[in-house]
Order: sequence, then C-alpha cells, then structure tokens
Amino acid sequence: MDFTEIYKQTAGLVAFSPGTHFLLTAVQDRVVIRRSDSFQIQRTWQIGESFNAPVMQLGVSQAHTKAPTRAELASAWITHAGWSCDSEYILAACTKIGVVEVFKLRDETWNARIDCGAEGLARAEWAPDGRSILCFSDWGLRVTIWSLLTGTATHIQFPIHPDRGYAFSRNGKYFMLGERHKSKDTLGVYDTSQSYRLVRHFPLPSSSLASMSLSPAGNVLAVWEGPLEYKVYIVTIAGDLLGTFSPEPDRGLGVRSVAWHPSGTYLAVSGWYDKIYILENLTWGPVAVLELQARIPAGVNVWREPTNWIDATQGHGFILYERVRSPWSLTITRPELSKAYPKSGAVQLSFNVSGTLLLARFESAPHVAHIFAFPTPQDARAHDAARGTPKLRAVLIHTAPVQSAAWNPVKPGVLALCTGAESMYVWRDEFVVTDEEGNDELQEVAECVGVPAQSFNAKDIRWSPDGKGLVLLSKETFCCAFEAEEDAPADEA
Repeated sequence: MDFTEIYKQTAGLVAFSPGTHFLLTAVQDRVVIRRSDSFQIQRTWQIGESFNAPVMQLGVSQAHTKAPTRAELASAWITHAGWSCDSEYILAACTKIGVVEVFKLRDETWNARIDCGAEGLARAEWAPDGRSILCFSDWGLRVTIWSLLTGTATHIQFPIHPDRGYAFSRNGKYFMLGERHKSKDTLGVYDTSQSYRLVRHFPLPSSSLASMSLSPAGNVLAVWEGPLEYKVYIVTIAGDLLGTFSPEPDRGLGVRSVAWHPSGTYLAVSGWYDKIYILENLTWGPVAVLELQARIPAGVNVWREPTNWIDATQGHGFILYERVRSPWSLTITRPELSKAYPKSGAVQLSFNVSGTLLLARFESAPHVAHIFAFPTPQDARAHDAARGTPKLRAVLIHTAPVQSAAWNPVKPGVLALCTGAESMYVWRDEFVVTDEEGNDELQEVAECVGVPAQSFNAKDIRWSPDGKGLVLLSKETFCCAFEAEEDAPADEA
C-alpha cells in the first residue's frame, strides 16, 4: 500500500467524489477540494463569506434573515458535507447557524445559500438527482426539499427521525419517509420526479418506529420497533404487511442491526443478544441462526494479529497474521443486561458486494471480526441443504477492539479494518498463489499494514467508489492509502 501525507479534517467529513477524481475535506469552516491523483488543492470555500456577497438565495427572505455575527461565524464549523451525484456541486452545512451553502466545482464564484430560519437545521444531504437538497429541521417539525433548478421548496411535515427512517428507491424516483401523525407511525411515499408529490400515505404496524431499510429491489421495506420490542415488519411500498418477525421469547431491548442481502433474498437481523437471524423472502421466517460462540469449531480459518508487530516493523511495512489452528477459544465479555443498552449484540452486519460473505462484529467480543460464507440463491435452492446454510469461514482476532470495517465496493473478497492503532488490516480471499506446476489458485490471506506516520491512530476506514483507495481517519486528521502498482517486499510499505 502507498500512503499519502497526513491532512487535517473536521468531524470525519472526508469523501471521494463519485468518480473518484476529487477528494472533499471539511476543515473547521472551510471546504477543501483536492485532486485524488496528486492531492493538490483545486478549490477552497469558507462558510459565511457569502453573507457579504450576492448569492442564489433559496431559503428565508433576506429581509427576514439576520446575518450571523463574527463571533458566531468564528465557531460555526461545518457539520455536514457531500458531493452531488455527478460531482458538479458540493454541499456544506452548519447546523449551529442553520445555513446550507452550495458550491460549484467548475465555477468558483457561483454560490447558493439556504437559510433555515427559526425552524433550525438538524441535517442536510443531497437527494439522488444531485439538484435537490433535503433539510431536516429541529424538533422533527418537517423536512424541506430545496431545488437548485427552480429555487422552490417542498415541505413534508413531521418526520420521525432526521438521521434515519427514510429511504430513496434505487433509481431515485420514490422517496419514502417515516412520519408521525396523530401519535401513530405512518409512511409517506413521494414521487421525486413530480416535485415530491404524495403518491401513497398509509399507517405502519409499528408503535414506535426506530428505523427502516429498503430492499435492493426497492419494493419491500423492513421496519422495526424501538428498544421496548424486538419486532421487524416487512411491508410493501403499497402498504401491504407481508410478514412479522419476533424471536421467541421476546425479551425486549429491540433490534440493533439489519442488513439486506444484495439480491434481496435474505434479511439479516440482530438484537442486543449475540444471535443473528437470517430471514428469507418467502415466509419471512428464519432459515438460519448464527450465534456468537466462545469455541471456534474445527475447519474455520483463525487469524491472529501478531504481538508488538508495529514496534518490530516501526510502522513501515506489512506482516501476515498468525495462522492459529482451530478449534480455538475466544474471550467473550458477559454484558450486564440489567443496564440500558448493554455492551452486547452485533454492532455491525455487512454483506460484501456479491453477497457471498457476511461480516459480523459483536460487542461482546470487540477484538474479533467474524466472516460467514453465505450461500447464493442457487445454493439455497439446491437439494443439498448444507450448501444453503451460512457457515463461519474465518475469524480475525486483534489486540485492540475493532473500530471500523468495510468491504471493498468492487472486489467481493477484500475487507479492510482498523482498531484505532497506527495500522490497518486487510483480509482477502482472492490472493493469487502459483503452485509448483505453475497453476494459479486463489487463497485466503490476512495482512497487517503499518501506517508510516507518527501519532496517527486510525479510527475509521472508508473505500473509494472504485475500490482502489482507502481513507483512514483519526480524530482530527486523515490520510489515504492506495494499492501499489507492484507488490512491495515484506519490509517496505
């Protein structure tokens, strides 16, 4: 891996453009755009400069808008930032002063601003069309969709959550929003091509909606209850209830993680107990239960991070995990279930891009990442029932708790992790090995990669859209890592 220099960032707001040609970074009240090949700065903007310059005003009338004072602007750091789908526009929002500013990559002088006024701003993000911006107000009052093309706004009242409980269909045509009317959970379906015209509005079976997730096909929603009940409802976007899942006995604490299989055939559900239920899309009942176990059975690949390898390599280079013979015993922390939100359950469920592997991280075993081999729909329909059952394939054991893990968005068999140390970790099942007869075969391999920088603790990790690079984030800085064109020797980075 080749690493870049260390750069500053604020609130983890670092994102590659959809085409991976540019990199957006928010540094306090500034937006910095760099080229991803040379990391040279292409554009910079500052929040608040447009208050003294003519702009395209989208929000409250200028006559009713009070410009922030210098003291307010000095502490007004960017809280939300992102690219439009075509990389033409950049959004930067500050919830403290209730302002969203939009910049144009190809025209440094163009600027638009949304002033949210007295209703406040809790969240701002792009709609899939790249020309509309969603602004969630404080206190769940409403969500406003502002159009850059027409300068008009569409208001939708009483969203339940500003950070979850809504979804766009894959083609971006429909917007589904969990709403609360007359103390009841409802779902609104809106047509984005018709200025977010209401298409359907129907009650949900939930009593206190926690969140929802749209299937990859875009025709089915998984809706689940709050922390008092462990219930998942499967509803169509037409309002029909297809199924309800609640494990027996239902001991409360609710649902913690949900993940759709890329094909939409399966739904992985986990609560605050160390069990993962795999639901299938015919009866919406569990076809498999994956449970965290202290004893890893034979036949599972167990990889363990070498002790003090960072000091041995001085953070320059990479080293393979130690291969441990199974069966092997893990250390599992027993949670205090009498306390609110105990440290248990699956903190992350994530399928790879092909749906053949499932990553699970349990808070009861924070140092461990579990990788399950997941059957394809063809395997599930096969007569051999064993082929259609998810099985534990590999276990990665680290010296520190895993803080972030992400699948490569392009290559199905590549997983990157970080643990808050001066390193990153890569597991791959497509490592090419040539045998004595000259034949190439794919093998599984796990590597520890040192970050050649001092006092850089990687707490979050993100892939670029093309799967060729990574962003590693610490508390206030970040760096990028890219695949080397040629395999480096074992003592080089």
